[in-house]
Amino acid sequence: MIEQKSETGVFTCTATIDPAFVIAPVPHRLFGSFVEHMGRSVYGGIYEPGHPEADVNGLRLDVVKLTKELGVSAVRYPGGNFVSGYRWEDGVGPREQRPVALDLAWRSLEPNTFGLNEFMTWARQTEVEPIMAVNLGTRGVEDACNLLEYANFPGGTRYSDLRIAHGVREPHNIRTWCLGNEMDGPWQIGQKTATEYGRLAAETAKAMRRVDPDIELVACGSSNERMPTFGSWEATVLDEAYDVVDYISLHAYFEQHGDDRVGFLASADTMDRFIEGVIATCDHIGAKKRSRRRINLSFDEWNLWYESRFVGQDRLDWARAPRLIEDEYTVEDAVVLGNLLMSLLRHSDRVTIACLAQLVNVIAPIRTEPDTGAWRQTIFYPFALTARHARGEVLRVAVDSPTLYSRTLGDVSAVDLTATREPDSGDIAVFAVNRDEHQSARLRLRMGIDGAHEVVEHVVLGGDDLLATNSKETPGRVIPRSSTRHGIEDGFLDVELPPVSWSMIRTTPIR
Repeated sequence: MIEQKSETGVFTCTATIDPAFVIAPVPHRLFGSFVEHMGRSVYGGIYEPGHPEADVNGLRLDVVKLTKELGVSAVRYPGGNFVSGYRWEDGVGPREQRPVALDLAWRSLEPNTFGLNEFMTWARQTEVEPIMAVNLGTRGVEDACNLLEYANFPGGTRYSDLRIAHGVREPHNIRTWCLGNEMDGPWQIGQKTATEYGRLAAETAKAMRRVDPDIELVACGSSNERMPTFGSWEATVLDEAYDVVDYISLHAYFEQHGDDRVGFLASADTMDRFIEGVIATCDHIGAKKRSRRRINLSFDEWNLWYESRFVGQDRLDWARAPRLIEDEYTVEDAVVLGNLLMSLLRHSDRVTIACLAQLVNVIAPIRTEPDTGAWRQTIFYPFALTARHARGEVLRVAVDSPTLYSRTLGDVSAVDLTATREPDSGDIAVFAVNRDEHQSARLRLRMGIDGAHEVVEHVVLGGDDLLATNSKETPGRVIPRSSTRHGIEDGFLDVELPPVSWSMIRTTPIR
């Protein structure tokens, strides 16, 4: 057992887990990411011919290595706002024949030297499942079907034979397709009303399923929950497309607003309510239609983003691969991101796809520079550890904790907790966050399991310099540290959680 402290700097909270109370299996694609033709995500990120780490295809192998270490299971491509003006044909075929185009989304010059086939080569090399988006901003049904035919049809048709002529004999067999991106956003090229988009999404979905009946389709939800269209948008779109799509998307970015640090630390509570609101809308439309189908959620853009620092799209100058929103993340940010992953896990019965936006350089866990190797940002670690160890089934957790006051959220729990269990091995992973800025938490966790367990790993991020970052000069300044502040006795796991910290504790049966 850990030594009990009597000083006022420690509070106690309790929780219970039981393998009989399962939310859902951990979805494989919950640990997805996102690569958009934006800033240095592609050019200078995953693709940089001539770099010492680049292979013969121009793919940066240091980024490939870190992507695998991060545990990314799926990647959404090529956008994002970019896709709403994208001509996919410009990015295939001989590179010397590809045009340089204006990217209206980010006021950038798009060289088109990296496109679908290069992305699929990268996806196979990194062992990630591709999720492809189609342009429903400036294009529509026909072009979406043409792209699908190019990507998935075996051969003997105009676009499948074009793929073969481009040196790709076997079809890519991309299974998951996003029907546009953030179509209610006034910043979006080809912005639409909910009825306009719902009709277009439904007709595109019907046609695409005739090309390939085995695909799954994601309809656009509202761009974020702060939009005036949020809620009514989802209801209208699903009223049109409920029977022909499989998912609706959610997008959310988090940052601290004003002096409400507690509210920022409790961003996972905001994510919880957002998810549950969209689930309620989906189920309302399903009930209205008397449908036996269930629409799941694709949270295919989420991360921390200091959006208040962004100059805005209209103030960008035309350039190739400009530096855009290359935020440097702190220890505190890593704690919040780990907590957001916990929210996704506890909604894994409905959120079965999620994509951290983005993967490289642009608000990303991985950073690169042309004159050095890639490095891990602070947010890399909670994602990688969760992706590696959240296995098997997500368990329902009951937590009894003191509360903290947030100016924007009201009372929030000081401690948040999620757990997973691998049924075959019996291994349990506990993910815990202490949001209190000043006090450590003593977590007393009742484990409703048969047989004794032992702790095999206990790592912590936070609890010291919350503003520390990793950088090109100090890439290893912040790493998870091992802790011995734990113990198991009589079916209870006792753990100390430092102030403002994210912790992972793994236990295994004693055999």
